[in-house]
Amino acid sequence: MNLNNNKLKPGLYCVATPIGNMGDISFRAIKILQESDLILCEDTRVTKKILQKFEINKKLIPNHKFNEKKNLEKALIILKNKKIVSLVSDAGTPAVSDPGRILVQECVKEKIDIFPVPGASAVSAAISISGFSDNFYFCGFLPEKQSQIKKLFNNLSSLEGSIVFFISPNKLDKRIDDLKEYFLNRDIIICREISKYHEEYIRTSIKELSKINFSRKGEITVIISEPKKEKLSFNELEESDKKKIDQLIKKMSIKDVVKKISEVKKISKKVIYNYCLKKKNEN
Repeated sequence: MNLNNNKLKPGLYCVATPIGNMGDISFRAIKILQESDLILCEDTRVTKKILQKFEINKKLIPNHKFNEKKNLEKALIILKNKKIVSLVSDAGTPAVSDPGRILVQECVKEKIDIFPVPGASAVSAAISISGFSDNFYFCGFLPEKQSQIKKLFNNLSSLEGSIVFFISPNKLDKRIDDLKEYFLNRDIIICREISKYHEEYIRTSIKELSKINFSRKGEITVIISEPKKEKLSFNELEESDKKKIDQLIKKMSIKDVVKKISEVKKISKKVIYNYCLKKKNEN
């Protein structure tokens, strides 16, 4: 297959690179890197290994979160001269939880063509083997502050799809209680070192997560399953449910109490209503 017949259009190319196994790079990515006038990368040491592997000799400029604004003018001058600039991250698809978005936004403003070069992605790779819903929300890296994480998890807990995020193994250990608070009845898969020699995939439930041992090396991609659908129970209310209703019925209408309880408990609205009615009549 000859890939050199198609002349590349000038513009910015967002080129996906391997996330572990060098064999995951595409023929098209190699061709574009070969023909680039400039390659912007996170860490030149990492990208040099890729270029050397495929015998590519091109100018590299480090482009990370501390200097990407400074690189804008240089990259835009080259792009406005109808040249080819490639943007890569250390691993995977650039500008997705990695530097590059600022340059992409400037190219949009300047009406410079931007082309995606698909390839390896930890997110889609993990979703494909999860067995969970492919309707998912990607969080990127979790916030650092506890209050921010709780706010995020609270918002995500109402979603019907899967939830994907990046985190280090040590930090995941510290978030187990938060995960149990908001996603207790869901399953989870921990994907560590995807496509590398020591790749590891751990499947368990959030409830059992604290019992699982896994390596503390490398970054991991975590997927939380969609909520498990349970059949409505038509049994009697538990004592804890009755106490909750007893408190709510003093300040809310029966209709509002039924709605509130049924949102968090998989139980017949009729059972809740009848108990509310009974309590109202007693009062």
